[in-house]
Amino acid sequence: MEGKKGVILINLGTPDDPSRGAVYKYLLQFLTDPRVIDYPWLLRQILVRGIIVPFRSGSSSKLYKMLWTEEGSPLKFYGERLTEGVIKELGNDYEVELAMRYQSPSIESAIDRLLKKGVESFLIFPLFPQYASASTGSVHEEVMRIFSKRQVIPKLKMINSYFDHPAMIKVFADNARKFDIDSYDHILFSYHGLPARHLRKGDPTGSHCKKVENCCAEMGEHNKYCYSAQCYQTTYAIAKELGLKKEDYSIAFQSRLGKEEWQKPYSDKVIEKRAKGGDKKILVFCPAFVADCLETTIEVSHEYKEEFLEMGGEVMDLVPSLNDNPDWIKAVSMMVTEEA
Repeated sequence: MEGKKGVILINLGTPDDPSRGAVYKYLLQFLTDPRVIDYPWLLRQILVRGIIVPFRSGSSSKLYKMLWTEEGSPLKFYGERLTEGVIKELGNDYEVELAMRYQSPSIESAIDRLLKKGVESFLIFPLFPQYASASTGSVHEEVMRIFSKRQVIPKLKMINSYFDHPAMIKVFADNARKFDIDSYDHILFSYHGLPARHLRKGDPTGSHCKKVENCCAEMGEHNKYCYSAQCYQTTYAIAKELGLKKEDYSIAFQSRLGKEEWQKPYSDKVIEKRAKGGDKKILVFCPAFVADCLETTIEVSHEYKEEFLEMGGEVMDLVPSLNDNPDWIKAVSMMVTEEA
């Protein structure tokens, strides 16, 4: 008889509270991850500990205070609600835990809780629809690091991506249907950015990324694990579900850090261009995020919106993320049973 199956739902992470000290601790763990800032160890430590975190923790703390609710960090409480819902959907054959790659609850603590419950296999479910080394790759590496120290390594399966899974696509599209889509001048699909260098490193052939025109616009064997190409495929799937034409929308990337080149086009530059072109109403999707967070609630709904209005725009609306939507809970449960 097969024993219980363990599932760990893993998101990026959040400070324990919005104080500068907690944000400092979170940023330090996050940005010293070599998959996030992939500079040599010494240079990374000097850059992160000596420049980025000391200067960024104060401003980031102010943003987290804007984001924080009575229930705490949205990323965490939506994750908890998602986990509770998936537990109910999956029933007694599964044990499900929530973990964060950085801060708490840690991946190792989730593994320990599941082992104490007697699970015989593990499914690692990163809450990132599109694969990137800095997100899903980091989660996978941390899981392997933890199990490499254990005497017994159980049956283990790790989900790579689900960027075009029909059940997830439908939830994003249904969230958009709550708006009068035809009333907007343009629709922006804004994804978390990555340094262009990361994308080039992910090209095993070295002959496609940034060397072929519009290299991310189509997906094939050469770029099936490319984060940007997967973002394009997510966009195409949502657009098809909603019946959008190519001229109705743009794909762009936000949240860049530092002065080096990141994946283009940049979301803020696209918004500026649309405003200068006369657009008054823009609807924004953020399909790299399954829960509303700093990048959606603050960066898009507050900062980008404020800039758009200052440039003459009138309305910028954000399509809510998947959060604790019952259909998202069912979609995650479906993907678990498909993979487990």
